[in-house]
Amino acid sequence: MIEIDGSTGEGGGQLVRLAVALAALTARPLRLANVRARRPRPGLRRQHLAAVRALAELCGARCEGLAPGSDAFSFEPRARPAGGELRVEVGSAGSVTLVLQALVPVLLGAAARSRVVVRGGTDVPRAPTWDYFERVLVPLLARMGVRIGARVLRRGYYPAGGGEVEAEIEPARPKPLAFARRGQEAPIAGEAQVARLPRSIAERMRAAALGALGRRPASIAVRALQAGEAAGIGGALTLWTASASGVLGASRVAERGVRAETLGAAAGAELAADLDAGAALDIHGADQVLVYLALSGAHSEFTVRKVSEHARTAIWLLERLLPVRFRVEPEGALWWIACAPA
Repeated sequence: MIEIDGSTGEGGGQLVRLAVALAALTARPLRLANVRARRPRPGLRRQHLAAVRALAELCGARCEGLAPGSDAFSFEPRARPAGGELRVEVGSAGSVTLVLQALVPVLLGAAARSRVVVRGGTDVPRAPTWDYFERVLVPLLARMGVRIGARVLRRGYYPAGGGEVEAEIEPARPKPLAFARRGQEAPIAGEAQVARLPRSIAERMRAAALGALGRRPASIAVRALQAGEAAGIGGALTLWTASASGVLGASRVAERGVRAETLGAAAGAELAADLDAGAALDIHGADQVLVYLALSGAHSEFTVRKVSEHARTAIWLLERLLPVRFRVEPEGALWWIACAPA
């Protein structure tokens, strides 16, 4: 059984989700201790439990220690992931995009096409927004030959959740990833949306984002969601752009006590910084694409403005559980990350 210390590196939920996904893919039993040890509230939370239980269902895994707040558990896969229909109930505003982050790599290796419905929070703090998943990660994976059909059925916000999304995944082996060196920037798109809040909040987020982007061409839509389109009160802003030299995005979720202008300016400034540096991927996209590079079985590379602790932890885990090696080196104002078979 593989023993993983959950306090390694960033010591949070990403390590839990990725470790269990890799165990399901490789059919290797896993024991994870010190779960989320570096978080203010350590142990398994609802969204982590939802992801692990869904993965266990996919591969018939036997688990011990799965309970709210648990700081250790075991996961023993007993079959190849089956695919087919899967429904995941987070039971709170736990992020649906983080649950999908664990499921998608495994479903690429499933025996059949999969359709997954996840209920929880679509736009919550400290997680990719649904629009980031749909507009940044899905197109990025499409460049690697990964086909995902994704749509939001209903938005859900913190603390109640109640959102619902659907994803269809075709089994496939990801292709290697390589971008052209810095080229001409593409126009920026985006959307600011609110539910049961004044439309002016979305408009203020949009205006602040445009200001931070400067003279770059950008088209940011504003939407006030209707009653059937969202559960609860909330909102978010997501920006995205794609060209031959990169796929980039930035997002912010509306939070009580934080001005709309602050959120919009932060998202715009983040994307502008990535574009100024000439990065191929934004910091969060880099975190999420690493597992697909490792699964491609070929040489891949990209540049990023900053290597996060999440990315460094993912690299440590991938090198331990898969026959791959990463190189992470500074390159001017950027970092260059390459992945190749060991």
